[in-house]
Amino acid sequence: MFSKILIANRGEIACRVIRTARKMGVKTVAVYSDADARALHVAMADEAVHIGGSPVAESYLRGDLIIAAAKATGAEAIHPGYGFLSENPDFVDQVTQAGLVFIGPSAEAIRAMGLKDAAKRLMEKAGVPVVPGYHGEAQEIVILASKAREIGYPVLIKARAGGGGKGMRRVDHPDDFSDALSGARREAKAAFGDDRVLVEKYVDKPRHIEVQVFGDNHGNAVHLFERDCSAQRRHQKVIEEAPAPGMTAELRAAMTDAAVKAAKAIGYSGAGTIEFIIDASDGLKPDRFWFMEMNTRLQVEHPVTEMVTGVDLVEWQLRVAAGEELPVGQDGIGLDGHAFEARLYAEDPAKGFLPAIGTLHHLRFPTETAAGTEIRIETGVRQGDAISPFYDPMIAKVVTHGADRATALEALADAVSRTEVAGSTTNAAFLAALARDTDFASGDVDTGLIGRKQEELTASAAPSSRAVALAALAATGAGNAEASADPWSSIAGYAHFNPLARRASLSFGGAAIVAHIMARSDGRFDVRPDGSESFVLSADASGTSGATVASWPGHVTVFENGRSFDFAISDPFARAAEIGEGTSSMRAPMPGLVKLVRAAKGDKVTKGQPLLVLEAMKMEHTIAATHDGVIQEIAMEGAQVTDGTVLVRFEE
Repeated sequence: MFSKILIANRGEIACRVIRTARKMGVKTVAVYSDADARALHVAMADEAVHIGGSPVAESYLRGDLIIAAAKATGAEAIHPGYGFLSENPDFVDQVTQAGLVFIGPSAEAIRAMGLKDAAKRLMEKAGVPVVPGYHGEAQEIVILASKAREIGYPVLIKARAGGGGKGMRRVDHPDDFSDALSGARREAKAAFGDDRVLVEKYVDKPRHIEVQVFGDNHGNAVHLFERDCSAQRRHQKVIEEAPAPGMTAELRAAMTDAAVKAAKAIGYSGAGTIEFIIDASDGLKPDRFWFMEMNTRLQVEHPVTEMVTGVDLVEWQLRVAAGEELPVGQDGIGLDGHAFEARLYAEDPAKGFLPAIGTLHHLRFPTETAAGTEIRIETGVRQGDAISPFYDPMIAKVVTHGADRATALEALADAVSRTEVAGSTTNAAFLAALARDTDFASGDVDTGLIGRKQEELTASAAPSSRAVALAALAATGAGNAEASADPWSSIAGYAHFNPLARRASLSFGGAAIVAHIMARSDGRFDVRPDGSESFVLSADASGTSGATVASWPGHVTVFENGRSFDFAISDPFARAAEIGEGTSSMRAPMPGLVKLVRAAKGDKVTKGQPLLVLEAMKMEHTIAATHDGVIQEIAMEGAQVTDGTVLVRFEE
């Protein structure tokens, strides 16, 4: 076994590999870009090497720098994770030429399966069924259009290189073929540097089912059953599960046999996935599945296979790469229960799933689940980390396991609903809605399900009046007084001469919200949003009645009933300045203590000049002149003022 390996990746997969390596007593080396200098995978590894700038072309795609880092640190092997250089055969050659071990398949195997058209021709020779279509070398539009007519519309134009749905177009009519081909070619060229395509029959009700395979360097190859990845959005997987719902013994036997044949046909070593498309329009039948492509690496969704088989796939990767045989044969691999994985992204489903960035000011995952179920969180970020525009915006993978599909799915919906993220918009509510969708829950899922129900699954909700009240209470900081030797500070709801009342101004979705807060003698607060009933809340109310609250700079996020509601806190000082501009007086925007006075009666001041410092909400706020003028009156240092008290009066 290796004594030290380098992980040529970042984020959750780097953290995932480090955990298994640590369990096996193998030391790890992380690599990182400028943006990842304080990333979790860097902190977890035994050593870390800086390899370049934040763009991937300057760091994680620099194979020469990664190999140099491995040699400099004494690493014996390189684990590529997924993405980046994981399926780059030239990088594999460079690794082996440097005297290092690539923890994955050979460059020859990657090349054999790297281009979809060549891979499908190879699979046909191996007796693996392939989708009816044209996988030849000719790329003239006349030939491609002619083949499309022979196949029969609708057809699917697919880039022969790469994946992720790029360079892919569905065509329903011959008149649309030319434009669709041009669009697919442009996209493929931009994404993969290769604009060649293939044309296949479009399956009306497609299921995406893939088989996990594993080979070693001693001629052994096994399967670890199947995963269903049909819940997709624009060809991107959203929720994966194992085993596939509705799977029959006959289809499973046919698919797994075909997958092992495919792996053996190229002498495959390591973890790989054979992806199939299934025509589910008439149920799952053994004569209605076809090979799509092979992923010559560990998959993002590998945890669901681990949950139902009990196998640590990363451990197997390290053992096989170190020259060992597979730990068990096919008879030693069994299925236990059902597992789901949901990909939690920083993205906005209401805006077409646009990627989002931001600092994760609050990040909390559930740690407990219902009896008989398990939960597993795969993440590469911590609270306080930033979602960078340079990389994939995945926050975490939420994985659950149960005795059966219904139990595991309910655990997934519950886990996603209890996941709390503040500081960036996420798809958590969308994932929970999909997990609870009646069609998905029944197992009636195909690759078009999300597209058909997208509006329903991404529908936004308005916060309840209680959520508004909780946000208002948190925004003012009421009830969060720090410990003090001052005896008056321990008397709840007490203020000299006036009741302790506050006014909170927030906004939600651009709409202004005002709430009035009054301290009670029992230590609780009466909170009444305008136009709503009044709520009696305690200072720790955010932890009760199914709602929690997270405060972060300029915002309050309320988590309620599986949804998050982000309220922007109106800056009372900015509002006071706007109101005071051009008027003869400036008033306190909230109760506070005049901490410092920087001007005096008769002073001629200019707009923006600091006049005094007001201590409010545990912070000091500078009050600046709203316009040029001469001070007629100014508050005294040490004065306790209430909301609306005149702080500065100007001469007319």
